[in-house]
Amino acid sequence: MLRSVFTKTVWDQRRGLLAWVVGITGVGVLYAAFYPSINSPQMQQALEAYPKGLLEAIGMTDVGTAAGYLGSTTFGLLGPALIIVMAAALGSSAIAGDEESGRLDLTLAHPVSRWSLALQRFCALLVPMVLSSLALWLALLAISGPAQIGSIGPANMLAGSLHLAMLGIVFGALALAVGAATGSRGMAYGAVAIVAVVGYFGNNLGPTISGLGWLHDVSPFRFYAAGQPLQHGLQPGDLLVLAVISGVLVLAGTYRFDRRDLAV
Repeated sequence: MLRSVFTKTVWDQRRGLLAWVVGITGVGVLYAAFYPSINSPQMQQALEAYPKGLLEAIGMTDVGTAAGYLGSTTFGLLGPALIIVMAAALGSSAIAGDEESGRLDLTLAHPVSRWSLALQRFCALLVPMVLSSLALWLALLAISGPAQIGSIGPANMLAGSLHLAMLGIVFGALALAVGAATGSRGMAYGAVAIVAVVGYFGNNLGPTISGLGWLHDVSPFRFYAAGQPLQHGLQPGDLLVLAVISGVLVLAGTYRFDRRDLAV
């Protein structure tokens, strides 16, 4: 089972994965459980009193339907935040974590190339992204009746969960690439934080601010959510763009990793 870098990495992630799955599904279930309370005339009137710009900044412009509500909460704010943090932790540790701790030289002493190490670590990163998103999907299906979110449908819920996994993969690829290129976990975390914050607000506010529309066009959140998978199902074009971005990042980071002196 542990004869490859991939299987060893997946095995080492097992305890952390359980915690992330519980956290992400817990957030999803908690928000979904509040939908019957939110879906009331009184709450809708209260939300209308908030400034439109504030609601756009936090991505809560449509909470009158189950798909709009979950798209603004579970899949619009805390869900992405949690999966991005998980991606940053896993991606930054993939290469830079071992390098900073001095374990990387022991790994590379085995018959494994730097390219193989980086690519297998990236493949191992995909596993918790997909499993946590599928767990969220199953949890939402389980409470769809009591939470009154059954109108979304299993297929569209699955689409939203897969888009969430792909968003995490992009940021995991970014963290791995920067960590592999620099050998610094701090720089990997910093790159993820900057891109996440700028990308999130650029996606939500870019179209409304003169001169910042380009931030919306290049934001990973645009390809994650603009197609509204909870309403319209899987968006293959958007997923393909995110997959290409992830691949380019990993290849670029690995190319640099293969050619630099290691701090071990």
